[in-house]
Amino acid sequence: MNALVLLAAILFLLMTLIGGKKGLRSFFALFFNFAVVFMVIFFMNDPKIDPIILTLIASILISCINLFYINHVNNTTIPAFISTMITIVILIFFIVILTKKAMIQGFGEEEIEELSVFSLYIGVDFMKIGASVIIMSTIGAITDAAIAISSPMREIHYHHPSITRRSLFTSGLSIGKDILGTSTNTLFFAFFGGYLALLIWFKDLSYSVGDIINSKIFSAEMITLLCAGIGVTMVIPITSWITSLFLVRR
Repeated sequence: MNALVLLAAILFLLMTLIGGKKGLRSFFALFFNFAVVFMVIFFMNDPKIDPIILTLIASILISCINLFYINHVNNTTIPAFISTMITIVILIFFIVILTKKAMIQGFGEEEIEELSVFSLYIGVDFMKIGASVIIMSTIGAITDAAIAISSPMREIHYHHPSITRRSLFTSGLSIGKDILGTSTNTLFFAFFGGYLALLIWFKDLSYSVGDIINSKIFSAEMITLLCAGIGVTMVIPITSWITSLFLVRR
């Protein structure tokens, strides 16, 4: 606990010194996002509440915290928020169908031994829970990409107010191409960094490449990674288009 408090204090100090008031709001936004995720976990135990609808509401709250609370309501955050919501809605339908077809819900055989003492009949739809996990895993990357595109586009429009809508849209796409590679690589290394122990375990169990790829744990995480990459890629043209419509008005 002392280490957690010390690290939190160091993070608070650095974010306040470097980011100022915005850094201070970003620090508290971490706890607000944690509260939203905690409430989602709490209400998912209620069989009367649809996990997909609950996750959509949580995505809206997380986007509002990350965009409007930290950066206020302005010409940058409004298009980023709209673009994030459009991308999330499109992804929800895609992820629900993919989860049902891929059968990645539930637990893998590597986890059964540890969970064998517990009852799995908890009265929730594991397919929807799996889809909710993927959606919650993508919201942060999508919001980050949206604000990373809309903010430079606002600066371009501010310094060149006579720019046409098509030219501003093209500039947004160019910005998106620059951040696309780094965003997808960030997701990729976050997966391998978080599941490095699992990959070492697969090696100790003498899993072949085919066994690893067909493992439910590995497949679920790779699908989450790919869905996040698809969301980041989709939000680039959507944000560029909505921001150009929002800034350049006839």
